[in-house]
Amino acid sequence: MLRRAKYNAPICILLSAFIYVYIAYFLDRTNFFLLSTSWIALFICFYILMQKTKITFSNLAGIALLFRLLFLFATPNLSQDFYRFIWDGRLLLEGLNPYVSLPEVINQNINIPIANARELYAGMGQLNGSHYTNYPPLNQLCFFIAALFSSKSIFGSIIVLRGIIIASEIGTFYFGKKLLQKLQLPVHNIFWYVLNPFVIIELTGNLHFEAVMLFFFVLGLYVLQLKKWKTAAFFIGCSIATKLLPLIFLPLFLKEFITKKSNLITKKQGLQYLLFISISIGTVVLFFLPFLSWIVIENYLNSVGLWFGKFEFNASFYYIFREIGYWFRGYNEIGFITKITPIATLLYLTYLSFFRKTESKKSLYTSMLLGLCFYYFTATTIHPWYIATPLLLCVFTKYKFPVFWSLLIVLSYEAYSNTPWQENLWFVGIEYLLLFGYIIFERSQQNKSVTIIYK
Repeated sequence: MLRRAKYNAPICILLSAFIYVYIAYFLDRTNFFLLSTSWIALFICFYILMQKTKITFSNLAGIALLFRLLFLFATPNLSQDFYRFIWDGRLLLEGLNPYVSLPEVINQNINIPIANARELYAGMGQLNGSHYTNYPPLNQLCFFIAALFSSKSIFGSIIVLRGIIIASEIGTFYFGKKLLQKLQLPVHNIFWYVLNPFVIIELTGNLHFEAVMLFFFVLGLYVLQLKKWKTAAFFIGCSIATKLLPLIFLPLFLKEFITKKSNLITKKQGLQYLLFISISIGTVVLFFLPFLSWIVIENYLNSVGLWFGKFEFNASFYYIFREIGYWFRGYNEIGFITKITPIATLLYLTYLSFFRKTESKKSLYTSMLLGLCFYYFTATTIHPWYIATPLLLCVFTKYKFPVFWSLLIVLSYEAYSNTPWQENLWFVGIEYLLLFGYIIFERSQQNKSVTIIYK
């Protein structure tokens, strides 16, 4: 078996490299058949490479880096978000505040202060261009760096942005490995994230800055394991200042300040936890300070609110709730549903923080994974790149369903095979039925293992 895997490995590497080049430079995202078959082929190769072969740890790391470098000179063809990234960065370079500058208004001016403005506006699309930016300040810093090094060329800016993301992914790999060692888990687990085709395509390929957010986040988690919780709080704050998502985890960090044996928290530990939260939030506020005004706060909250109260994409339970609303009220109840689901998420996070038994230092990662997935399963919008966070978290737990989800998420791209894009809910239904089926299967297998141990 090992000998067969040994000979399969070079074939898998070469085939994967060929497919990555095809996706990076030639694939049209409207061709869902070629995208999905390429995606599945990559995952088959990925699974083979992840088996216990004679490929060394360092060689797997080199392969993961090689696959990313194949995208270095590619213009993203599965996402158009990068146009807004470049736009915001060039506004900053000109001394303009992206939180108060609306692209559709600037685009109407005769003299636009940034290069390639017409092309950038056309690329980001009217929907994106009609809203104020919702990217936090550390994310904006990355955009500014791209503008600083390439203020005239879109292609040059893409290369700079991709360089930042690849550097962040290397950092995630390095500190993720060290965190696995600290938790006494197999270091090979990091490749479920680093070598995953979904991560390579969605982050390095499509230039999504979950890569930078997760670098700061895993760095913060590693430093927290070293008991340097003040420094960890700063890095968690940096993660939030890149993407707001890690805010959801702040209640769960209480577990790291609770006495494990008694599951109780002392006054001193409570004060430490409050200081941890204060440093994290304070770091975010500090990064926002150069931009802050009442207008910025209003615009930013409105832009973020749009994602929760207006947009719908690749949702699971939300679509069921929406249909129930149609049956009883005759119209879309998104306004009501999006008021209830955050409360449900907060209650579940409270349960995980205060009532779920803390059995080991790995419990924090399981709680974060379960809490985030609860939020995702009730959210109105789940873009493919959102799965990067649960995928990384599962590396530090006994759960692997996010790996399966990273395969299934390609079904959401079927919506882009239509012009204009339109979701086929059959594909959404298949995605989540398979995912929930796997979650039930995985959970049942773990329960069987526990039963055997106790017997």
